[in-house]
Amino acid sequence: MPKRFSSVVGRSFGDGVRDAIQSTGMTQRRIAELLDWEEAKVSDLVKGKGGVTEVELAMLLGLCRVEADEARRLLALFRETREKGYLEFNEDGVPNQLSTLIDQERLANKISVWAMDLIPGLLQLPQYSAEVVRAVPKVQPEQVAEIVAVKAGRRAIFHPSREFVFLIHEQALRLRVGSAQLMAEQLSELLLMSIRPYVSVRIVPLSIGTHAGLAGSFTKLAYEKFEPVVYLESHNSNLFLEDKNSITAYDEVLKALTAQALDGEQSRELITSLLA
Repeated sequence: MPKRFSSVVGRSFGDGVRDAIQSTGMTQRRIAELLDWEEAKVSDLVKGKGGVTEVELAMLLGLCRVEADEARRLLALFRETREKGYLEFNEDGVPNQLSTLIDQERLANKISVWAMDLIPGLLQLPQYSAEVVRAVPKVQPEQVAEIVAVKAGRRAIFHPSREFVFLIHEQALRLRVGSAQLMAEQLSELLLMSIRPYVSVRIVPLSIGTHAGLAGSFTKLAYEKFEPVVYLESHNSNLFLEDKNSITAYDEVLKALTAQALDGEQSRELITSLLA
């Protein structure tokens, strides 16, 4: 069965509307009755299909007594284009707004990560994450624990029903994050994760010089029912790419990096040598 197109912004919007309706304790049918809508109209909204005007959406949000900040977020999602991708800004400049990424990771059945400078977030120990977060200039000390907790919560998605591929540059293993003891613990964690049958950890060695991933780190999310997405993270924004040309370009990068990387056993040997 061909995969249906359902954008990241559409899924985020639909989830928000579903949560708003569920918070009322009313059914979709009852919401439709109160708004004098067909029930299918509410169903389409929950599925992220739109099909209403902005005024009608505002009526629904008002009926559900959605708080102002969440209402503004849903209205902004409603206005977003759903063809090329979704650019999400972190207005305070703090990279702790991971809710969209976390939602998409939970939906994905295969996650492929290219990490050029740091151990991938999904594989980070909380102490390692804390050091990384503290290095961000705009993060306040009181925010660190909350951000680290959110990042650590992402690890709950590891399960044999999913496939994980991590391509990591050797420089990410050598970059000192925190103490020598912390780095040893983090590398040991990497070894432990690499022996899980559904997790592939492969290292791109420094010895090859230039490589296919020089443009930067990224994550590809593949789904059983939806078209794939590529996720890029910057200092104060997150970008989800969904158009076919972008997906093809990043697939080519992953293919080239896979050819340049050490195999699983060689990668474990390299990590072990760094521990020694």
